[in-house]
Amino acid sequence: MDIFSLMATGLPTWVTTSFPIIRGILIGYIAVAAIVITILVLLQPSNSQGGLTGITGQTDTYYSHNKGSTREGRMKKATAWIAISIVIAAILFFVLTLIYNPSAASTSA
Repeated sequence: MDIFSLMATGLPTWVTTSFPIIRGILIGYIAVAAIVITILVLLQPSNSQGGLTGITGQTDTYYSHNKGSTREGRMKKATAWIAISIVIAAILFFVLTLIYNPSAASTSA
């Protein structure tokens, strides 16, 4: 007997009514956040240096130190935060799926 079958034996009624709603909200959030992150990435200017500053050893300029307060810096930060929130929402979604539907974890031949 595995842990998923133990958890599924006595699910309260609030679990059976609220988990599908929470999963729907999470999948909706993931879809909207994916669209927003796609738009943010498309609006960001390309990196002209191509990430080679570590190899070439170029020194930082005053502009690069204050890049976080510019529009591009805020867009990069927003992209990172939205990506992190998508990962967290996806993990929550699959944990809720395993709790609510334990047969999804087991594979049957």
